[in-house]
Amino acid sequence: MEAALYGPGGFYVRPGGPGPAGHFRTSVHASALYAAAVARLLRWVDAELGHPAELDLVDVGAGRGELLAGVLAALDLGTAARVRPYAVERAERPAGLDPRIRWVAAPPGGTTGLLLANEWLDNVPLEIAEDGHYVLVAPDGTESVGGPLDDADRTWLERWWPDGGRVEIGRARDEAWAAAAGTLERGLAVAVDYAHTRGARPPYGTLTGFRGGREVPPVPDGTCDVTAHVALDSCAGPGSVLLTQREALAALGVSGGRPPLALAGADPVAYVRALSAAGEAAELMDRAGLGAFGWLVQPVGIPAPAWPGAAAA
Repeated sequence: MEAALYGPGGFYVRPGGPGPAGHFRTSVHASALYAAAVARLLRWVDAELGHPAELDLVDVGAGRGELLAGVLAALDLGTAARVRPYAVERAERPAGLDPRIRWVAAPPGGTTGLLLANEWLDNVPLEIAEDGHYVLVAPDGTESVGGPLDDADRTWLERWWPDGGRVEIGRARDEAWAAAAGTLERGLAVAVDYAHTRGARPPYGTLTGFRGGREVPPVPDGTCDVTAHVALDSCAGPGSVLLTQREALAALGVSGGRPPLALAGADPVAYVRALSAAGEAAELMDRAGLGAFGWLVQPVGIPAPAWPGAAAA
């Protein structure tokens, strides 16, 4: 998985490729409403921090920098002038990106502000196991039985995925998230992803692939995304809360409600614009789609937002 995604010629680092947007639709690509909601969250963090002279915004797994560009566009000029935006990516910096955005290979240390990982953890490589043994995979996708699990992975499974079956060992994701969130000195760390929790682990796992907008077998040859859902509850650090994207975006002012019909007569252009926004909001908050994504919200030196639906992790 590491080689297929990030090795020479890997799916995410191949020069000249279209980036994630060319293969699957994320919340960032679905609507500018998502970036506007993140901008509102950043303003909340800014207020909790007392409006520091420099406000860090770190996007882990930034793709081609689309989310950062959208957030900067959604902020007022005064706030945007104080923001230090960091795109954390292993691919090369894309041409034409806003020069304000710093392109880095790892989250910078000692930041103050908001660290967001939107659909990053599902691409952190992990081990697959079945019947107490690792599952090995060849570059053509052929699977075979590997050796017995080591003690650390067995301990993780006993705590977080005890029901057995075909399991996805999330220990590497736990460590990756702890390292990323640990770079924050003060602020809020948020991970958004396909997710499941201990009481509802999928019995056959979730490993799959995506290419050109279609789900495909997860063949680790570098031609497709290889992804597995995230055990967000195991990633959670101190003071974290878990909620769905639908709940989080509603708390951040996103609404899929239709505009009043009276607006159609008074201002037809505004009505069409509002109707389009309502459709985009509905996609972001769809209980059977993007709205079911998990949000892990981890405060560092500030309180967690008091959002309806949020539950302690």
